[in-house]
Amino acid sequence: MPHYRSFVVVEQDKGQFIRRIEEKESTDLPPGEVLIRVHYSSLNYKDALSASGNRGVTRRYPHTPGIDAAGVVESSTVAAFQTGDQVIVSGYDLGMNPPGGFAEYIRVPADWVMKLPQGLSLRQSMMLGTAGFTAGRCVEMLIQQGCTPAGGDILVTGATGGVGSISVAILAHLGFSVTALTGKRESVFLHNLGARTILAREDFLGNQPKALLPEKWAGVVDTVGGPYLATAIKETCYDGVVTSCGNAASGDLALTVYPFIIRAVRLIGIDSARCSMAVRERVWGLLASDYAFSQLESLSAIIPLEHLDEAITQLLAGQSCGRKVVQLI
Repeated sequence: MPHYRSFVVVEQDKGQFIRRIEEKESTDLPPGEVLIRVHYSSLNYKDALSASGNRGVTRRYPHTPGIDAAGVVESSTVAAFQTGDQVIVSGYDLGMNPPGGFAEYIRVPADWVMKLPQGLSLRQSMMLGTAGFTAGRCVEMLIQQGCTPAGGDILVTGATGGVGSISVAILAHLGFSVTALTGKRESVFLHNLGARTILAREDFLGNQPKALLPEKWAGVVDTVGGPYLATAIKETCYDGVVTSCGNAASGDLALTVYPFIIRAVRLIGIDSARCSMAVRERVWGLLASDYAFSQLESLSAIIPLEHLDEAITQLLAGQSCGRKVVQLI
């Protein structure tokens, strides 16, 4: 294996972190059964946290983030994967503590590797990435819990982010009426994804101290947490479903039990890191078929490794919209 390029976060004196591209050797990769030549990765909020030195995500530096990778098997010591197979690695511990997908090669345990679903290219798989998988899982749970297009509006918070924008697109594709909550002026972007209504963030939290609010939502995809999740739960209709998958605003949740015991609201946590391979294969299969929407290309921007630092800065500043796909080949 030749030298390869890797996007590395380095800790300097006094807790300062810098990000740069370095040349790496094969000996820098961890043990694992499958060596993958990475073609594409994608930028997620957890990657940005790792790249900023957040030790709740990554314990040791220098480090290469990237919780997503799509590429071609270079070598394998297990029969399940052969040289030339197109594969995805998403979640588990990739890019959090072991080096991740922001590099031209990764070496990982075979249990982390999934063959590329039929109907998706490597590039399209990273337009979705962990954000798309999480969105697909949220939508799947809403439907499994009884949400239907005829049942009422679905609220999506953080709607211009990766999970939010893909959730809006999938739900609209499936015929749901979607209200998109955002703090950005991106109404054209969200309407093009299929959102029926755009709700400004500053108009959403006015009655937050009340224990219950007027019923509005048959279901919710919440990507930001904190007071936005609390307010969404208070506004959820009787027997409604709320999925929670993020904490960009806050990890705290100030609530009474009344939405749950008076309105029978169900709050469901969504995890993308530790899901079983069976769940991954099922949801990725849905993303490639029933959940496939026409706007995937338009909500994604392809960037080279050299532009990743700037994209991370924008994401942490709340200035990012849609998906950023990192091209490595």
